[in-house]
Amino acid sequence: MTAGPAHALLFGGSGQVGAAVLERLLQAGWTVDAPSRQPRASRPGVRWLRGGFEAMPPLSPGYDAILSCGPLDHFARWHAAAAVAAPRVVAFGSTSLAVKRGSEDAAERDLAARLASAEDLLFATARARGIEAIVLRPTLVYGAGRDRTLSRIAAMARRRGWFVLPRGAMGLRQPVHVDDLAATAMAALRAEGAGGRGYDLPGGETLAYRDMVARVLAALDPPARLLELPAPLFSALAALLRAGGRLQGFGAEAQARLRHDLVFDAAPAAAALGHAPRPFRPDAAMCRPD
Repeated sequence: MTAGPAHALLFGGSGQVGAAVLERLLQAGWTVDAPSRQPRASRPGVRWLRGGFEAMPPLSPGYDAILSCGPLDHFARWHAAAAVAAPRVVAFGSTSLAVKRGSEDAAERDLAARLASAEDLLFATARARGIEAIVLRPTLVYGAGRDRTLSRIAAMARRRGWFVLPRGAMGLRQPVHVDDLAATAMAALRAEGAGGRGYDLPGGETLAYRDMVARVLAALDPPARLLELPAPLFSALAALLRAGGRLQGFGAEAQARLRHDLVFDAAPAAAALGHAPRPFRPDAAMCRPD
């Protein structure tokens, strides 16, 4: 599409996944246009554009690739209406599409429905334009200190020296490092015949929720203790904290999932995109914001 270095349009470039993707693009010699609602420090290879989906800044008419590391529904609607050409689109979605589809929580079901609709719209737009579109669905993201699960747990444990879970929190998880996601996104830009579908991106190790949290607590400096309460007592404590404005979003459905396996098959992404995530070996820096 462009003369000289490959040129990408990157949405969500200041987020935890987008920042890692941006670094990979620059290392590979790409030049990048990156919309942002907030002013960003300039750096070689990046043109930060002030604006967002509700007020898009002026863009080039064509790019070698468009990448989205932010909300998939907003991006899919913009892409369907935009007159910006690119032969390949790589967008991040979420395994919440599958995990929360049958939730008893209406807000969680709505999230799953929005993700599914966004994927459908993105693929339909790509087919109509004759371009390649790939959706990447991470599991539980960690590594940049900006996630809402493991970094939140680490922050709470640092303050208190301990963290509480209900007994029986043995549902399986597959935490995936943010830089492994960025590596797979870069591979998706080069993959032949991989478009028109979504790929689940689990991490390189499957372990129980309780053991995942225990590893995070052991990695802190100093390490924190894991306390396990009977499930009814934990539920009562969680309800009390939510009533006080804390632990928002951690209701009955989220607590029940601690006992459920959330496991995804990495084989399709490994075969098509070379997805090769690392095992879960957290350290203190991974759970602290830069």
